[in-house]
Parts: sequence; structure tokens; C-alpha cells
Amino acid sequence: MQKWNDSKRDLQQLESASRRRWLQRAAWTSGAMATGVGSWVIQPAWGADAGPIKVGIATDLTGAMSYAGGADANVANLVIKQINAAGGLLGRPVQLHIEDTASNETTAVSNTRKLIQRDKVDVVIGGVTSATRTAIQDVIVGRGRTLYIYPQLYEGGDCTPYLFATGPTPAQQVDPLIPWLVANGGKRFALPAANYVWPHKLNEYARGVIQAHGGEVVFEEYYPLDQVEYGATVNRIIREKVDVVFSTIIPPGIGPFLKQLRTAGFLARGGRLSVPYYDENTLGISPKEDIEGLATSLDYFRAVAKEDPISAQIQSEYDNAYPNAQHLFSAGSAATGTYRALKLWEVAVRNAHSVEREPVAAALDHAKIARSPGGPAEFVPGERHTRLRMYTAVAKNGQYEIVQRSNGLIDPKTCSV
Repeated sequence: MQKWNDSKRDLQQLESASRRRWLQRAAWTSGAMATGVGSWVIQPAWGADAGPIKVGIATDLTGAMSYAGGADANVANLVIKQINAAGGLLGRPVQLHIEDTASNETTAVSNTRKLIQRDKVDVVIGGVTSATRTAIQDVIVGRGRTLYIYPQLYEGGDCTPYLFATGPTPAQQVDPLIPWLVANGGKRFALPAANYVWPHKLNEYARGVIQAHGGEVVFEEYYPLDQVEYGATVNRIIREKVDVVFSTIIPPGIGPFLKQLRTAGFLARGGRLSVPYYDENTLGISPKEDIEGLATSLDYFRAVAKEDPISAQIQSEYDNAYPNAQHLFSAGSAATGTYRALKLWEVAVRNAHSVEREPVAAALDHAKIARSPGGPAEFVPGERHTRLRMYTAVAKNGQYEIVQRSNGLIDPKTCSV
């Protein structure tokens, strides 16, 4: 990259020239997915005098969580294209590298290491499950000395330096959702869950909120991630007259569990379902009759676009870019968290006038964006988590209808200093 003069006039001229080169030669080349777990490189044509800024995406393109990873990859492609079409970042093109974490921790570590050691990315965004985040974070922020942004809703409490989170925490999901469930479902809760860290921590927080609002936890059980038979659990739910099933079972088990629950008559007798990560992508896991009345609390639903012009524009940009997409732009899949991660990082890089980890992390600490799906977002200084607007929605005839909105941005209540 050529040496820049100090004067503002010359800087503007150079940036203008870069933009002209970009508009004249704009073209995207997409590397075909390699054999094995796969690697994508999305690289814009740009002047030879401008070295690229590199963004790494580590997400589940294959495996049980691929419905989430595919949406996240689509969002990353969309946002990076928009940044480059507007002239790039700091007068340089942004180059996107995507690695498949394959819903497998060993694969995730190996492929994330490629982003750090081979591609030398300036930031890594991704990870779907908490197990993946835990597996790859040292590869990124420890040994890799690179900035890491985790976009998924999760159990909170990961306060690792240089790790920023842009998805909802338990407080942001549960504080508005549980009172609504008590009022619109009942006081007797069952907490059937997958046996890993997110359900354990989320249920720990939810139990306190349930009890604070006059409810009780009838039982709380944990199952292997690949379990698909839940007859004994369903029988107990029916036998003990549970009002609300607050479930954190994940694929592949969640579909069979919900079907077995409906077949046993839980919905017919007025029982209320809640699956806190369920979004538009996961609605397709089950027939609509299995999830009628299912309630969840997330930072975005497609229905929000009907009332918020900014959300409508972002939703339209995604739908136009991916008109026949298998993976929808949705919150539980971390697509919204990925969008926020990229835009907040972009703001921080511009404010820091650098892509180096230390100045960008310092700028991210107080970064804000007004244009974000669901509403504005901002990092809580010192906590590396975002304040978000939250929505409670209910599945009706296979679609979500919003039944409750937060008045403003909800604090993550985690990693406070």
C-alpha cells in the first residue's frame, strides 16, 4: 500500500481514487469450497496499492447446526459486499475468509487455526454453540492474539479479554419472557434440556426468575445431545400437570421431543411451549401443529420489519441477495448477531483508524450503531456485551407474531466491572 501524505486533501484524493478503482473494476470472486470441511475466500477486485483487511468467519456450514451457520455466512457475505461497494474500510478492501466449524469442536479448532495462521485475519467472528466458542477462543485471542466476536445468544459470563459478544444473554431473554409465560401459560414449569453449558446456565438463571414471579420448577432434566426418544419425560410432564415446558433441547432431539409432547396431548389441554432459541429457521424443524403457541424471546423476528423501517430495509437487502435461500435472516441462528458484530467492528476500526487488536478493542468497548435489525445496539463499556431491544413472539399457524416488546435497550447483566 502506498505511503499516505499527512494532509487531509491528499488523503481524500487517495480515498476517492480507491473508490473509483473499485467502481470501475468491481467484481467478486468466490473460491469453490475445498474438499473436506471446506474453505471459502471472498475477495473483491481492488487496486494493487491497497492491501486487504481480512475478516474471518468460523461457523457451522455443515453438521447439526448448519441451519444457523449458513445464515451467518450469508450475512457476512452481504455486509462485506456493502462495505466494499461503499469504498472499503480505511481506504482498503475488506477480504472475507469463511471456514466451516462443522458442528464439531475438533474440526472447529483445526479450521479456525487456518484463519489465524494461514490467512492472518484481523478479526474472527463466529461460533454457534458455546462448546465451539470455548474450543476456539484460545486459538484466537490467546495464542492467536486476534480479536474475537461471538454473535450467538448464550449463557453469558464469558469475560475473556478481547472476546466481545453481540447476542442476547439469559437476562435479556429470560427477564421479559418468564413473566409473560407465567401470565399466559401458568406457574408449573418443566425444564427439559440438552446436557451442555448453555442449558445449565440458562436454566439456573430462569429458575430464579420463575420463582421470583410466583412459579415453581416441577422438574429439570438433562439429556445427551443426540437423544431423540423422550417418552419418559413426556409422560412425566403430563402426569405432573406441567403448565409450561421451557425446553433447551437442541437438534436433532428437539423435533421428536415436540412431536411426542403434542401427541401426548400437552397442547390440546392448554399447555404452553417455550424454546428460547427458536426462530424462523427452526420453525421448519417441526410441523406447525407441533409448535402452535410456542413462545420465545429474541432480539429480532421477521415480523419486526413490519413496524421498523430500518429492520425492513436490512431484511429486504438479505432477501434480495438470497431470494431462494435455505437459511433465513433470523436471530436464534445468530444472523442478527453476525450483522451487529460486523457493523460494530466496522465502526470501531474507523474510530481507531487501525485494524490492530488493541486500538480496535478499545474502540469497540463503547461502539454504538443505530442501524441494526430489531433496533439500535451498543456495547456496555467494560463488559464487552451489547445492550439490545428484545421481543417476545408466539408461533401461530407456522409464523411468529410479536406479543411483547421491550421499552428500550435491555442490559446484558454480565461481566460487570
